[in-house]
This record gives sequence, structure tokens and C-alpha cells, in this order.
Amino acid sequence: MSYKRWVLAAVFLFVIGLVFGLAAPSSLIAQEIAALQDLGSILPSLPPILTAIIIFAKNASVLLFSFALSPILCLMPILTLTINGWILTAVVSAVMEEKPLSFVLAALLPHGVIEISAIVLGEAAALSFGTMAIISLFRKENRSRLLPSFKENLKYLMIALGLLVPAALIETYVTPLLLK
Repeated sequence: MSYKRWVLAAVFLFVIGLVFGLAAPSSLIAQEIAALQDLGSILPSLPPILTAIIIFAKNASVLLFSFALSPILCLMPILTLTINGWILTAVVSAVMEEKPLSFVLAALLPHGVIEISAIVLGEAAALSFGTMAIISLFRKENRSRLLPSFKENLKYLMIALGLLVPAALIETYVTPLLLK
């Protein structure tokens, strides 16, 4: 399957998460939202460059962890995409109870477009590699394709990780200016 189809599969899973976020009560992921609020209260007290590094490291570790564990039935990429969509919807819903749509858009769009794209691209690579690893376990003729698949998907993962750098910098330096 081509990488474009893996990207479409990743987008589909992310959208499923968004729909779950709309349909399910936010109390189901209240713990995750509380953790985000705790992180949000700590980060402003840090030097901005350290904040950007922490944001990048958090997002990068999720992608790397998901890619590394993707051969286990692709569970991590599937969960990462759906849960991120779910949390995004829950957070937006909670914030919109207190703030206007313009605030939410200013808070999310500048870095979110890049960050969500990076997550989708990285998780598409994880889905592709994980699927090839699973297939190669059961079909000996596909084992020779595992290393080329790993190398190809690693390139896409590196692109995704590269996109997380400007997303973290925008989230740290630009978003607070827009919210004032």
C-alpha cells in the first residue's frame, strides 16, 4: 500500500477520535485533560526555550514510542491517533464553554496545523511499518521487504519529527502573543 493511503488511514483514525470526542462525555478523559492543565500551569514559569524543548520532547517521544511499538498489532499508532483526536475535541469543547471561537482558533491553528500534520505523517509511517512487520512474521516471502519498509518509513518519521520543531516554537513564542 502506498504511503498516501497510510496517511489517509491515519487521517481517518484521527477523525474517528474527533467524533468520539464529540459523542462521548468529557468525563471519560478528564484525567488526560487535568494532566494537560497541570502541564499548562507549569510551562509558563519556565524559560521559553525550555518550554519549546519540553513540548517538542513530549510530542517526539509519542511518535518514536508509537513507531517502535507499531509491530504489536499497530495498537500504538491507532490509539495515538484516536486518543489525540478525542482529547482535541474534549479540550476545544471545554474551552469553548468559557471562551469564544476566535480564542480557540488563535490558540490552536498557528501550531496545530503543523503539529497535527506531523502526528498524522509520523503515525502513518508507524502504521505502514507495523503492518509490514506483522505481515513479514506470517509470510516468509515478505521478510525481504521489512528492512526497505523500515528505512522508507523512518524517512517519513524523521520528516514528522522535523515538523514538530517549528510547531513547538510557534506554540511557545507565537500562540501566547495571539492570546493576549
